[in-house]
Amino acid sequence: MQILIVGAGVIGLSVARAAALRGHDVIVAEKEGQIGTGISSRNSEVIHAGIYYPTGSLRARHCVRGRRMLYDYCASHGVPHKKYGKLIVATKDAEIAKVETLLRQAIANGVEGMRMIGAAEAKAMEPALSCVAAVHSPETGIIDSHRLMLALQGDVEDRGGSIAFHTPIVAVARCAGGWEVRYGGAEPGTLTVDAVVNAAGLGAQALARATEPYPPTRVPKRALAKGNYFQYAGRPVFSRLIYPAPVEGGLGTHVTLDLAGRMRFGPDVEWVETENYDVDPRRADSFYASIRTYFPALPDGALMPDYCGIRPKITGRGEPPADFLIDGPAEHGLSGLVQLFGIESPGLTSSPSIAEDVAERLRE
Repeated sequence: MQILIVGAGVIGLSVARAAALRGHDVIVAEKEGQIGTGISSRNSEVIHAGIYYPTGSLRARHCVRGRRMLYDYCASHGVPHKKYGKLIVATKDAEIAKVETLLRQAIANGVEGMRMIGAAEAKAMEPALSCVAAVHSPETGIIDSHRLMLALQGDVEDRGGSIAFHTPIVAVARCAGGWEVRYGGAEPGTLTVDAVVNAAGLGAQALARATEPYPPTRVPKRALAKGNYFQYAGRPVFSRLIYPAPVEGGLGTHVTLDLAGRMRFGPDVEWVETENYDVDPRRADSFYASIRTYFPALPDGALMPDYCGIRPKITGRGEPPADFLIDGPAEHGLSGLVQLFGIESPGLTSSPSIAEDVAERLRE
């Protein structure tokens, strides 16, 4: 089977690898000139344990399974990563019930090693931390996402697959031989393939609407939730990731560490209408207030604008969070077509599991 995957981010590359390992002829179409220039390069690079998501949901299932697969893949392919662990903190008594609920959710999801700890133990682990209780997640980690994508690209190419850069997909249409794909770029043309996987991230809805006869009514709305990060100017004060209780649209302004131990804070939630990757320095004001609930010694002037990303949400402000939407032949009735929508956090962690799911759906 010849499969075209649209999008060379971590999801598209993972799907391409899974398909190539099954012996399929794989082409990845990427509108930019290199891999991972979109969502995959603008996130916290956290390997999530699988705590927050409703039991039985795609997010819960793929996160827990994907996390285990991802750690194994990193070990076997030399992808830099580190299992820092994480504390989810209650900063006041009213938040204890919320983090206890998260603990129960994590255990129901099959997350290993989760436990509730008191303020004294949390402070012994992280002396700069202020809280009344916390949940400890030892399975949470950090990954070098670009090195991961390079490894995936290598696996695809080693098995005869290819990546076509500067190749935007303009339209997809059902034809007698499978799917006719019209592409742009410097040398536009058409290609007929047996199957198409839409892993276009923020561009997934536009591509789905340009796919015939995929029903437009199946295309979910696109809601853009920008997440801004601020870098800490001093020496890191935490050795683990620190998360407050979740907020609407995200997991709260948390502490993340990179593989060199550098510390940053974010992301926040900024609902936007268009893609914009500038970080407004004035947003630091709300960061200080949020961070000082668990890190009261945060000095004035310690936060510097770093970078931002945009979550490809399919529900908007005030709406409950949506599950991953993987629309395959069993759902829409068109063989050889899989559409991926709303693959936000924990998409990076879930990527190897999602890839296996998509590869199976292509057999339908």
